[in-house]
Amino acid sequence: MRRVALLLAMPLVLAAQTASVEDSLRGPEPMREFRGVWVATVNNLDWPSRPNLPVAAQQAELIAILDRAASLRMNAIVFQVRPEFDALYQSSYEPWSRYLTGRQGRPPTPLWDPLAFAVEEAHRRGLELHAWINPYRAAFWRDSSAAANHVTVQRPELVRSYSQYLWMDPGIPESRALTMRAIVDIVRRYDVDGIHIDDYFYPYPEERRGQRIPFPDAPTFDAYRRSGGPLELSDWRRDNVDDMVRELYATVKAEKPWVKVGISPFGIWRPGIPATTTAGIDQYEELYADVRKWLHEGWLDYVAPQLYWPPRPADQAFDVLLRWWVDENIKGREVWPGLALYKLPVVGPKHMSADDIVEEIQLTRAQPGARGHVMFNARVLMNNVGHIADRLAAVYAEPALVPRMAWLDSVPPERPDARIALDSLGTTVLRFQPGGAKSVTSWLVQSRVGGVWHTTILPGPERTYILNSGESPADVISVAAVDRVGNIGPAALLRRTP
Repeated sequence: MRRVALLLAMPLVLAAQTASVEDSLRGPEPMREFRGVWVATVNNLDWPSRPNLPVAAQQAELIAILDRAASLRMNAIVFQVRPEFDALYQSSYEPWSRYLTGRQGRPPTPLWDPLAFAVEEAHRRGLELHAWINPYRAAFWRDSSAAANHVTVQRPELVRSYSQYLWMDPGIPESRALTMRAIVDIVRRYDVDGIHIDDYFYPYPEERRGQRIPFPDAPTFDAYRRSGGPLELSDWRRDNVDDMVRELYATVKAEKPWVKVGISPFGIWRPGIPATTTAGIDQYEELYADVRKWLHEGWLDYVAPQLYWPPRPADQAFDVLLRWWVDENIKGREVWPGLALYKLPVVGPKHMSADDIVEEIQLTRAQPGARGHVMFNARVLMNNVGHIADRLAAVYAEPALVPRMAWLDSVPPERPDARIALDSLGTTVLRFQPGGAKSVTSWLVQSRVGGVWHTTILPGPERTYILNSGESPADVISVAAVDRVGNIGPAALLRRTP
């Protein structure tokens, strides 16, 4: 009983006490690392496992993914909600996705909103939720049936057929406007932590009978030149994509400045850059994506280059490529490489192992300027291919906060109100509430036991934490609020009285 009485006597350390005393009670800086996983819905790659599952089964599968991420101490989900100008959320503009219900435009029965559900359940588990959209792909299969309100039906003049796909023409401003409308709708109506786009700008080049298939935008380019446009074709295409990326960033920030904008490009900017690097695709000249320019201009908050190769091939070495991306990050944004979980089940020369993934995480941690990673894809993680989930449990043993983005907001949340009490079962509980109006996304709880600090990160909705009931109770407990962009506020410090 004496131990409980001492804990209950812990007073809040007041701001008036000397800095030296407060410094002696402050816990260590927490680890900062973005630990994300892509959840792909196109072709039902990750979720749902097949179209038109019962709603309860869809929700259970999504919960299982979130639970796996939270149990591994990950902190972010990148959830694909607009794979082909459709919606895995309730939209007034775009049809329900066929990957959800089996037929484009058919709503789920009973009606539910997967994005709203995912946001709420992710935040409940301390996970950020980044909404992943495809800005240009109108259909993954050009012969798939379209809903009456799909863009291919409503605005066919904006759409081009390319290989198996239907693709929005990036040279037509209305194509970009429709994507921005969807982004504004998502950011305005949902409590997402980020908007994310991947590497599909102009489509990856395809061949037929050994010949490259040109993207069919000649009428659009001809109209541009007739109007006096000075750019040649390649520069014009890059300019179209630049306009989209610049407007994407400005659009999101105009709605909610704290919502992060992330882009996941192909992992190599251009073949031969850096000098030891080769690649089959020149994204600058074939996807028309000048990602280096976007980094230099600060038109994103994080870049997740898809470094989908083993650690040490001579021509595509992970650490060499990662260092290049970090060196190009002159605005001090975040660089979180994409890691190729999807190659774990591959048989043949493109196979990667769990050892490779773990090594790449360690290489990233060793690279100043890279504080996190994103893994593709969730199905491999759920199936524990190559025991990757088991390996990650050890790699993620120390909890981590997402990196701070001070350029978005440098004002920390206020000191929380905190106290220690007994609950109805006699358990010693730390109770806390936000000290101000600023949104709290997570709580940093640190306790000192026998001179050793222990760190726990709790989800923002939490308001209680059960304290260690062992024989060696904490003599100091610290709890601080963390806001949407990673600012840590001043801690409420509770300690045992002498």
